[in-house]
This record gives sequence, structure tokens and C-alpha cells, in this order.
Amino acid sequence: MLLSKMAAEGGGKEMNEIKTQFTTREGLYKLLSHSEYSRPNRVPFNSQGSNPVRVSFVNVNDQSGNGDRLCFNVGRELYFYIYKGVRKAADLSKPIDKRIYKGTQPTCHDFNHLTATAESVSLLVGFSAGQVQLIDPIKKETSKLFNEERLIDKSRVTCVKWVPGSESLFLVAHSSGNMYLYNVEHTCGTTAPHYQLLKQGESFAVHTCKSKSTRNPLLKWTVGEGALNEFAFSPDGKFLACVSQDGFLRVFNFDSVELHGTMKSYFGGLLCVCWSPDGKYIVTGGEDDLVTVWSFVDCRVIARGHGHKSWVSVVAFDPYTTSVEESDPMEFSGSDEDFQDLHFGRDRANSTQSRLSKRNSTDSRPVSVTYRFGSVGQDTQLCLWDLTEDILFPHQPLSRARTHTNVMNATSPPAGSGGTNPGSNGNSITTPGNSVPPPLPRSNSLPHSAVSNAGSKSSVMDGAIASGVSKFATLSLHDRKERHHEKDHKRNHSMGHISSKSSDKLNLVTKTKTDPAKTLGTPLCPRMEDVPLLEPLICKKIAHERLTVLIFLEDCIVTACQEGFICTWARPGKVSLGVLMLSHCAEQMTTVKAVNLPYFKGLLSSQNQANSPSGTVV
Repeated sequence: MLLSKMAAEGGGKEMNEIKTQFTTREGLYKLLSHSEYSRPNRVPFNSQGSNPVRVSFVNVNDQSGNGDRLCFNVGRELYFYIYKGVRKAADLSKPIDKRIYKGTQPTCHDFNHLTATAESVSLLVGFSAGQVQLIDPIKKETSKLFNEERLIDKSRVTCVKWVPGSESLFLVAHSSGNMYLYNVEHTCGTTAPHYQLLKQGESFAVHTCKSKSTRNPLLKWTVGEGALNEFAFSPDGKFLACVSQDGFLRVFNFDSVELHGTMKSYFGGLLCVCWSPDGKYIVTGGEDDLVTVWSFVDCRVIARGHGHKSWVSVVAFDPYTTSVEESDPMEFSGSDEDFQDLHFGRDRANSTQSRLSKRNSTDSRPVSVTYRFGSVGQDTQLCLWDLTEDILFPHQPLSRARTHTNVMNATSPPAGSGGTNPGSNGNSITTPGNSVPPPLPRSNSLPHSAVSNAGSKSSVMDGAIASGVSKFATLSLHDRKERHHEKDHKRNHSMGHISSKSSDKLNLVTKTKTDPAKTLGTPLCPRMEDVPLLEPLICKKIAHERLTVLIFLEDCIVTACQEGFICTWARPGKVSLGVLMLSHCAEQMTTVKAVNLPYFKGLLSSQNQANSPSGTVV
């Protein structure tokens, strides 16, 4: 009895331990302590009642080889840094730009990659009181403020993104359940906007702004019930996936304003959404503690993943571990470095997407594809998932799989235990590429749901152009600017003082409540036993506070928690021994006494690294 109690206590302690590295079949991922970004004083942020920490990246193409820039918000503060990643230590004492806001907090932000240069970047910032600010953190300018007097929407901004391929259009979602399309060249007017119906469908409506002269917002979308938590554009920019607090995923053709398909969570709201690199699959996460994989072509749920113990806050695909291989290749016999380069090289990542369509082509040689995606949640755990061919195409014979594994000899723990799942003999897949074959651990449940005939919608939707939208030339994908160098932003426009407090009381959409009991067991929301259940490839506790960021870069993975710490995890083979030694020294410095700090500072300088992150932590 006593022994079992001690074992249970020991196991609990191990599960609560914060991990600084983990192993997948590609190799070892290592947390680089010296590359941790935060507020300059490095004091953990008191996250009570605060908005989630978010991170945005942009490359300014400054020809120096270090063009990455990083923006993150913590509480009322917004920081803009040079991001040195796995190359050098973070220099927290020298932010390019720092802003502290009063009365409102930043909630989300997004760079315009199309117009970014070493001299200027356009950054949109959404706020808890509903405003959206356009700033240039390199020039340290504030260009425009939208919804300044909150006449358009008074609720918190939940997501803001530039429209793909556009230098001036951006989309903003609010916790009111509304989305608004803006143009940076137009003002918002001095009175509350009035709208006229453009298109209406099941649980959504789209209105245009009715005014004598063009003004913002150009369009107002009312989607579902409750907060609209996140949206994401498809890789080609033609489709828009939205997830709401009512638990629905809704996918729209953005230009024609047509509903392509829907999905319902198992229970609770959906909080996050992402597209696969080829746009064939969508992954969502939310308050049911699950990740759900939805087929865009078939408009149906094809798998669910269980590994988190609390709400899933972010899901993201990893394009750099996408694997596309012919079904009967020669056995790999290169070195470990060659193998890592095979997986993580930029050329491979860039060429993978062009090969994803081979599966459906007339090429006689079949292609095997495996997807890797990740998720983080309020349980402070990072999960990585492999989506393999036996899940995507259960009724098709599997191609002969090759397994190039780098798996530890641990016994397989249950999902959520934080252990590494062992051996997987690669079962290949047939959709956008991902990592190499090893199949992911999963339950033996089989997919029983029939294939929907909704796949025929795809070709119809691609060509569908709503007549009501065609007159808005600025909204057309074909008219979005593709000139990367030409910038014609009108900056520093005066907004004028808006005094009118009138509000538009027009009932914009007739909302129909959906009974969850009636959707469960339908194609909209299959039962758990009706679709394959995935187990995570790895499931690790990596923070003390809930996780809010997961971004896959070429040489690392970036995560962030609500304490305000942005962490860099080096991919296998992407960091030198010297950098690893520096990272180890930085870890030791966080626990050593102050009298020993000079020794460690000298050791760090001998590695030609500056600004130890622990220099201010005593």
C-alpha cells in the first residue's frame, strides 16, 4: 500500500515536471533558454484577467541573413524585436519598438508580408475595446486607428489578418460574432454605419456599408452565435474558415460569400483553426479538449485526436516535416545530418507543396503523404500529431511503407501522460505531405461514416461568383495587388473626432439555435466511435501557465505561455554544439547564486554571445 502510494506520488511529480526537450522520429528537439523572449525585466507576467499572449513574425528581407522580426503582446505592452532564433542569444535590452497602452489591451496582431521591407512594415493590432491600429514599428509611427470611437463594434477584437495578396484589405473578427472587412485607404466615417443585406444563409449574413462615399467597413459578416474566436484563410486565399463559440466550424468562399461546409464540435466552443499546407484539410480545437480533422473536399470529419486535458488554444500544421514520397523508394542510408536535412531543408519544404497533387494525378507511381500538426492548450501541454494515409484513406490499400525512425525505447504511455510513443512503422498517407512514414499511435476504432457526396461542391464553389459581390471590385481576388515593391499606403490621415454615439439596431441575421443532442451522431458531428481516434506522437508539459502560441519555423518551433515567455525549440540538427552549451549555461544561471554570475557571464562571452537572458534574473 505504501509502495503504491509512493509510486503514485513519484509518477505525479514526473508528470508535473517541465520538459526542456523531447524526441520524435526526426530526432531531438531542444529548448534554447538563451533564445527566450519576454519583457526586458523578465519578471513573469500576472496573467489574471489578461488577454492571451500572441506572437507574429515577419521577414523584412534586409539581405543581412537576419531579417526575421518578432512582435508579441503582454498585458498592456507590445514589443517588436529582431528575432535571432537558434543563431544568437536574445537581446531583450534593445527592442526596436515598445508601446504601453492605457485603457485597453492588445489582443492580436498581424504583419503584411507583402509590403514588408527593412525600412518599413505594416502591423495591424486589435484591442480589447474593439479598436484596430495600423502601426509601423520600424519607423515607430502610428498610421491609422480604425473604429476609434467604437461606432462599428464595441466588443473585443479576437482575430485580425491581412487579406492574402492585398496591400490594403484586412479582416477583423470580434467577440460579438461579427467580422468586418476594412480598407486602409478609407476612413470609418463620423457616424455609426448603416448596412444593407448582400447575402444571407444558414446562421450567417453579409451586409454592405450603405453610404454616399466609400467608407469602412466595406462588409459586415454576422456568423453563428456567440464570439467568433478565430478565422484562417486557405493557402490560396480563396476560402475562409471560421470557428465560433457556438461550436461550429464554417468554411466560406471568400469572394462569392458562399458557405462551403460546416462542422460541429463534440461539445463546447471551438477556439482555434488552421489549414493544411495544400488546403485539403482543416484542423480545429476547443473546449471539448479534442483536435478535430475535417476534410475540405468531402466536407466531413475524418479523425479526432485526444491528448489534451483541458481546452485546446492553438492548432498549427508543420510544413517543414511534411513528407511526400514515392511508394517504393530505395532504402535511406545517409548520415543523421543528411536525414535531418531531408526533413527540414527549405528546398524540401518549398517543393513539397508542388508535389502534393500527384496523388490525384494520372502519374502511375503512387505518392505517400504524411501530415504533421501540433496543438497547445490550457493544460500547458504541447502535442504533436501525425496524420497518416490509413486515417485519410481507410478503404484504400496502403502503399509499402518505409520507416526511418528515431524512436526511443520507452514503453508506450497513454495519451496525455507526457511520454513518447514508440515505434511506428510508417504507414503512408495520400494528401498534403508531411513527415516520413512511421504511423502514429491510435486506437483501433475504424471510420464507419460514409463518404459524403459534398465533394462535388468543390468544383462548383471554385467557379461560383455571387452577382451581388461582383460590383465590389476591391473585394475580388483577381484585383488584389501583387506588386511586392510598390507601396501606395496613405499614411497619417486625420480621422477627425467622432462624437455620434448612435448604433445600428438592424437585426442583421436570423439565428437558428441548434440542439446539440440532435447533431450528435450526424455527419455534422459524428460520435467518437464513428471516426478514427488519434493519439499524440508526443505530449509534453512545457510551461507553468497556459499555452497561447504555437508557430512552426524552418529551424525551430516557437511556443509562448500566458506568463509572457516566448520560447524557441531547435529542430534536430539545426543548432550547433556551441549554441547548445550556451543554452545549458543559461539554464544553470537561473538557479545559481548571484556571486557566481560573473563566472557564467565570462563563459558566455567566450562563446561570442551577448546579453545573457539571466543577467537580469538574480
